[in-house]
Amino acid sequence: MERILEPEAMDTAEEAQDYDAMDFTAVNLAFAEAVAALGVRSGRMLDVGTGTARIPLLIAERLPDVALVAVDLSAEMLKLAARNVAAAGLVARIALRLTDAKRLPFAAASFDAVISNSIVHHIPDPVIALREMARVAKPGAALFIRDLLRPETPEAADALVTRYAANESPRQQKLFRDSLGAALTLEEIAAAAQEAGLTDVVIAQTSDRHWTLARECRR
Repeated sequence: MERILEPEAMDTAEEAQDYDAMDFTAVNLAFAEAVAALGVRSGRMLDVGTGTARIPLLIAERLPDVALVAVDLSAEMLKLAARNVAAAGLVARIALRLTDAKRLPFAAASFDAVISNSIVHHIPDPVIALREMARVAKPGAALFIRDLLRPETPEAADALVTRYAANESPRQQKLFRDSLGAALTLEEIAAAAQEAGLTDVVIAQTSDRHWTLARECRR
């Protein structure tokens, strides 16, 4: 099916609350475990499109010597992120910033790892964001970018909503369905990565609804 864009930022209080209330426990744990396995043991890690900072919290538990900078374009998401980080007692280790992924306000080669979960489908031209993530990563830095995979048909997308969001509210189900429609195919993300200069990464479908772009730490 054709890609149908959705807003870049989920910037109403209702959208942010709906997103934070959705059960991403298994997906977030899998993401954090995969990042912890990349070989990064210290230094600075950038999380692009952190949402409500659920993933940085999990990574901080697993990598105690890593400092995290977590950015998002949504002020409402970051309000909830600040609450979650404070509740976990991790304010000193997780810095939150209101930032556009297409214009990251960091110097080149600033981070020992760059990660991103479910942000690429929000961006009309993903090449711009991928190029920025590559720019701020140090040579040999770990990269881990994961997002939804656009189904081939609307019926397949509806089936995924039924399978994974049946217990969510109608509004939350619509958020998930819209995100599936805005996601990239495996071929599209491979082409975007190539254009962004990310030629030393592995790109693969990693679930029935996700693709992953990864590079282990080489520092």
